[in-house]
Amino acid sequence: MAIPHFLTLMDLEPSQLRALVARAIELKEMQRTGKIHEPLKNRVLAMVFEKSSTRTRVSFETGMIQFGGQALFLSPRDTQLGRGEPLEDSARVLSRMVDGVMIRTYEHEKLERFAQHSKVPVINGLTDKFHPCQLLADMQTYYEHRGDIAGATVAWIGDGNNMCHSYINAARQFGFTLHIATPPHYQPDEAVRTTGGAAVRHFSDPREAARGAHLVVTDVWASMGQEEEQAQREKEFADFCVTRDMMALADKDALFMHCLPAHRGEEVEAAVIDGPHSVVWDEAENRLHAQKALLELLLA
Repeated sequence: MAIPHFLTLMDLEPSQLRALVARAIELKEMQRTGKIHEPLKNRVLAMVFEKSSTRTRVSFETGMIQFGGQALFLSPRDTQLGRGEPLEDSARVLSRMVDGVMIRTYEHEKLERFAQHSKVPVINGLTDKFHPCQLLADMQTYYEHRGDIAGATVAWIGDGNNMCHSYINAARQFGFTLHIATPPHYQPDEAVRTTGGAAVRHFSDPREAARGAHLVVTDVWASMGQEEEQAQREKEFADFCVTRDMMALADKDALFMHCLPAHRGEEVEAAVIDGPHSVVWDEAENRLHAQKALLELLLA
């Protein structure tokens, strides 16, 4: 039987993704009422980090502890992963000792190669191409505040990066329309964008992308590993800051999301991220609950 990995949102059926969101909401309520639920007692998740993290590490580690299991933090400094051992060998060895592996790395191809040689489920904690766990949290957050996202319009403003790619996948899987506004040289990967079909539209003007949107989403202009491009990106992204004026063009009940960390005054005004449209703190918390639902599905 094939090992169930979670490398992108496309690895699950739409019905499974909706069930995950519903389960995440249940698990959140159970945790808040103090109900003990330990489906992963004595299970171990290896967490491989080639990129640093706050929310990904804390949410996966906390989730495993709350489920009665344990998480191992592994960095290239502490393992043979950073000393030239073939990735395939690391996958073969690790997957014989643990019950699941979460990887946060730069190249998506590395994640795919690891999964090909793993005997246990592999979860994408972030790559240069996709960030599916964040989308589970985003979809949960939207559902909690506004109900089913099917039929809604989502505006992605900024870089055509891994989050943008995962929103393209989410548009297909959850049935919403996605408006993407990026500077000319920062559009999403064409091969990914075309998979969205008629559900995805590209705009050169971010204000037009935001017009009538039920959800407006952005991300930092320079991601980890792109710091040397910061000055150039600030010039090219200057018109892509999510402002109060831009939010005023969206639906009157529109939500604002950001996967964090955020740079106020760059990709978003402080008045937006700290204002009435923002649900970023619920979104951040829901990384824990959505990933617990995922861990329960894959490991239990």
